[in-house]
Parts: sequence; C-alpha cells; structure tokens
Amino acid sequence: MTEKPFNIIGIGEVLWDCLPTGKQLGGAPANFAYVSKQLGNNGNILSRVGRDDFGKEILEQLKNKNLSNGHIQIDAKNQTGVVKVAIENGQPSYEIVENVAWDFLELTEKWLEIAQESHAVCFGSLAQRNEISRNTIREFVGLTKGLRIFDVNLRQNYFSEDILQKSLILANVCKMNHEELPIVAELFEVKGKDVIETAQNLRQKFDLKLLCVTRGSNGSLLITENDLSEFAGLKITVADTIGAGDAFTAGMTHGILRNWKLDKINEFANKVGAFVASNTGAMPDFSRFE
Repeated sequence: MTEKPFNIIGIGEVLWDCLPTGKQLGGAPANFAYVSKQLGNNGNILSRVGRDDFGKEILEQLKNKNLSNGHIQIDAKNQTGVVKVAIENGQPSYEIVENVAWDFLELTEKWLEIAQESHAVCFGSLAQRNEISRNTIREFVGLTKGLRIFDVNLRQNYFSEDILQKSLILANVCKMNHEELPIVAELFEVKGKDVIETAQNLRQKFDLKLLCVTRGSNGSLLITENDLSEFAGLKITVADTIGAGDAFTAGMTHGILRNWKLDKINEFANKVGAFVASNTGAMPDFSRFE
C-alpha cells in the first residue's frame, strides 16, 4: 500500500494466549496494532510485561513481527500476562490471570510523546480492570486528538457500568458485538424497537461519530449521525475466531482515517476480520491478504 501511513496505537494488554496447541502472542490492543501495521500504518502497542522469560519472548516476537517493542514497559515485580484459552466448535473461552504486568501501566514521558503524535488509539474495558491501568489509559486517551476507539470487550466480570460509561464518554468511535449491545443498552436505559434503532439511540446518547455492531458471521452494522451501512458478512472456513474482532477494528480504523464511504469501510473491515478468522491465531502472515 502506497497511501500515507497513520500513527495508530493499541493501549492495554499484551499477553500469551495459552491454547491447547501451544501459546500464541495476543491481547486485543496488540492484535489491533499488528493488523494496523500489516495494512500499511504505523502500528504501536503500549503495554507492559514482566521481567521474566514470557516477557522476554513477547519482546522478541514483536520484533520478529516487525512491530516496535519500544513502548512496552518492563515490570520488575509482576509477571507477564497469560490467558488460558479453550476452543470449542471454533469459539474461544478464556481464563484471564489477574494482577499481571499490564494491570500496572504507567504514563511515562515516552508515552506522553506518542499520545501527541497519534491519529487513532484503540482501548478496551479488560485492561481497565485494575485502577492503576484504568487511570493511565483514561489519561493517555484523553491526551490524544484523533480517533478514540472504544472496543467494548465484556470479558467475564472485568467491566462495570462506571468503566463503560466513562469509556463511552471519552471515545468518539465505539465497536461492540451483537451480544454486547443489549447489555450496554440496558445499563444506560437506551431503548429501540430493533438493533438499528437501539444502536442509533446509543450513538446519540454518547455523541459518538460512529458506532459499530459486529454480528459474527452475519457481518456488521455501522452507524453515523447521517449514514448507516449494513454488510451481510463473508462466507469463509473458520480456523479460529481469536483476534478476528480486533482485525475488524483495525480495518475499520484504516478506512475511517482515509475518509472512505461507510459501505467501503464496512466491507473492508469484514474482509480483514474474515482473513484473520480463516487463519490460525490472531497475528497471521498477511502476505496473502488482498
């Protein structure tokens, strides 16, 4: 791609997904930054690992994947994040280890500098489970002047009404899936006769530039103040769905930054998500992506 690269950041967790087949590099912000880089942007991960073998391996893996590890903090006290993943019928379930390095993100001078240079930052709810990282993420995102994408990720009990509300207020773009939409809508007493009206009312309530609702294999819905796009999805053979949502977000961000029409953004984001879902793991080789 010869287009101008944008500075795109994923802030939050970087970790090992420990699958039945072995461990793979993961964490939604890391997946998002990786795919953003593959699409021709400057993808950066802001996270934290332990001073341990798992942490050392993450730094090496990022380097091998042509991603900068210069914004990964090293924690001398807490271990590198690990998630135990089980796969059933192609769908992952997660056991997320608590009090790990990425729960203790610090707002450093280095991070303050990159905040000023960013065109888009993506953050989720999982990395806000600990107060220390929560405060760091909110302050960092608040300093950025471009897209602020809140990727709702309702993992286990690692979210609250307060986290969701403050994140939605901070964001100008939000992505959630069709199972999360009714949960979030009910929390904030947003009603609608169907998915589209509910999503429109939620977008309006939080004054979002864009709200996205993904529907798994049934595609996605994008809504702005004056436009709406529905895409029916793509027929693929699923290898596993780990990271497919993060890839979708990266594709969507890529299109928004380039001021594409909503339908084009929607189709492209689905294409990127489908490519990752048709490969094993969240960070496949993109040389075959067209």
